[in-house]
Amino acid sequence: MDAATPILSVENVSKEFDVSAPWLNRVLEGKPKMFVRAVDEVSFSVPRGSCFSIVGESGCGKSTVARLVTGLYSCSAGDIHFGEGQGGRPVRVQMIFQDPHSSLNPRWRVGNIIAEPIREMKLRTGEAQIRARVEELLATVGLAADDADKFPHEFSGGQRQRVSIARALASEPELLVCDEPTSALDVSVQAQILNLMRRLQDELGLTYLFISHNLSVVRHMSDTIAVMYLGRIVEMAPAETLFNAPQHPYSRLLLGTIPDIHAPKRERELQSGEPPSPLNPPAGCTFNPRCPLANDRCRRDLPNLFAVGETSVRCHAVEEGRAQEMPSAG
Repeated sequence: MDAATPILSVENVSKEFDVSAPWLNRVLEGKPKMFVRAVDEVSFSVPRGSCFSIVGESGCGKSTVARLVTGLYSCSAGDIHFGEGQGGRPVRVQMIFQDPHSSLNPRWRVGNIIAEPIREMKLRTGEAQIRARVEELLATVGLAADDADKFPHEFSGGQRQRVSIARALASEPELLVCDEPTSALDVSVQAQILNLMRRLQDELGLTYLFISHNLSVVRHMSDTIAVMYLGRIVEMAPAETLFNAPQHPYSRLLLGTIPDIHAPKRERELQSGEPPSPLNPPAGCTFNPRCPLANDRCRRDLPNLFAVGETSVRCHAVEEGRAQEMPSAG
């Protein structure tokens, strides 16, 4: 197994969804079929043992990327490749979902929820070994052995997410796809879950693909951060580089929304408008209706990703050296 080979490579992946009205409605009303491109030619790679985060507003396509990687959706175009797993077997991928209340079967006891992948994949033989493994996993995520006999509704939100993590670990994965795993939790509980995930990454050598709408959540988790807007990656950089020197105006907008305890009353440049509809995206750069630096070229031509040091950015203003006109976040 080559440590230099990425555990995950996503190459020019796109995903379209048919959002047309029912056939009869289209015939009676004379409407054509309608498609929305939720993900548009996205490319990135994730090194083993790292955390690659995708951030952006709701509807930008980041959760669709997570479902494409886990095989819940098929790609409309492009390819997804996995590296070699332990012992030459395929890489094992598991997903941690956003809402632990809806992702756990309310009719099953926690022990059965965690044991199901162990049984299905035949990772242990005999019920005694399976029970011992379940108790080991519960201890790993900070729960007690007798919690195996409880139902999900008997736990708090943070405890339920710990159960979800234990279930994901039960199949002994190497890559965990985390779709906003803390967004349904209180802020204090979010920190506990993030600290748990960092510890598990160090102890088990896990690789994370982490999806979030909150840059402050992913800052201390991530090695690399990709910022998505309306289906495309608009900036990708090492985490600290992105926070210290954001290039794209949208990245600066996201960073400007993070509260600063050292400057709680700092003045921030307000950005007008809502994200355009993905059913009818604007021509050129899709961020141009909200961008203070947009010019005629931005409204006409789609920018390509290009390198600025360690950063990849998709912006005409950065390419032309006009991005300095916009004050940095914070």
